[in-house]
Amino acid sequence: MAKNNVFETLPVAPLQVAALSSCSELGKKVDEHIVRFRKNDLAVLAEAGDTTRAIRGYNKDTYLVDCCCPRFSSGEAKGMINTSVRGSDLFVMADVTNHSITYNIGGYENHMSPDDHFADLKRIVSIAESSAHRVNVILPFLYESRQHKKSRRESLDSAFALQELVNMGIDSIVTFDAHDPRVQNAIPLFEFDNFMPTYQFVKALFKASPDLKITKDKVMVVSPDEGAMNRAVYLANNIGVDVGMFYKRRDYSTIINGRNPIVAHEFLGSDVAGKTVIIIDDMIASGESMMDTCHELKDRKAANVIVLCTFGLFTSGFEKFDEFYNKGYLDKVITTNLNYRPAELFTKPWYVEADMSDFLASIINTMNHDSSMSELMNPTKKIQKYIRNFNEGRRDFQD
Repeated sequence: MAKNNVFETLPVAPLQVAALSSCSELGKKVDEHIVRFRKNDLAVLAEAGDTTRAIRGYNKDTYLVDCCCPRFSSGEAKGMINTSVRGSDLFVMADVTNHSITYNIGGYENHMSPDDHFADLKRIVSIAESSAHRVNVILPFLYESRQHKKSRRESLDSAFALQELVNMGIDSIVTFDAHDPRVQNAIPLFEFDNFMPTYQFVKALFKASPDLKITKDKVMVVSPDEGAMNRAVYLANNIGVDVGMFYKRRDYSTIINGRNPIVAHEFLGSDVAGKTVIIIDDMIASGESMMDTCHELKDRKAANVIVLCTFGLFTSGFEKFDEFYNKGYLDKVITTNLNYRPAELFTKPWYVEADMSDFLASIINTMNHDSSMSELMNPTKKIQKYIRNFNEGRRDFQD
């Protein structure tokens, strides 16, 4: 269901969603939810005798805009919007991690990089900015978020990208589980919303493990490093269990693939023996560090190891995950559908998906109404209600 607070306000302008090719699958699912939300809203209002929502563009079969970024044989590109967006509240969605999209240049097939996707995003924004009432950018994976702080003589790409979008005249930026949300300090007076998938993780976790017992002596939440500690503490506090942390000892005298290699993983926390350990982090890239953490926990006699990660990039493939699963070092990996996932991933017995499309549709619908986002930003009550129902043995309750 759509959020009740949307009944209190009219939309800012007719809603439209421009899901770029990198984000087309997620965009379609989000669109289906918004269509359902608004039909439900109109049905409720009609029963109450309220016809104020009979306005242009409120109830549609789709809110998706026909847009594309075709390329010339030289590799250069242009943005095109084939649907009028004049006066609309436009939400432009792009997945900068989608490496599956290719184009030809000089007779070679080239896979689109994050830079290519970000350039396409700017092309669509540049077209819409002059005629749309508002232009909002949705970057589920924040572009260049891993380059969020500056050390030595190096570029500060994430901050620069945010400033570039703001200078183009957009009205807001929506992202999920930013690698370091403090990067928004680069645009301190601008609307930057960073949402967390914790509630969706809890639902996916409990549905995948219906026999899980949520008690301190059965479950523990672990952060794989210092950077993910806030995520771990928030989840552990909500489900009422202890938290632990690994910290990485690095060799700062050496740089391999742009980073200092990890020498060892040191653990801080209570005994994990016999417990189901939940590891939570923002992303899995190559997965080496995460696999090391899983190995360390199993060596400490953890009964089960379940990984929760917002973005499953799997940049080095699935071979290591298959190996660890077969050897018993890893039990489940839960990621969201906010980024591109190869079809092969869905064949893996260790993989579980946390669907974010309903949540993202609620965010878009609520922003279009300029309604309060407090409940969406802080799902604590929903998480705790879900856990109470779960612990009481109820499996058929509504969210």
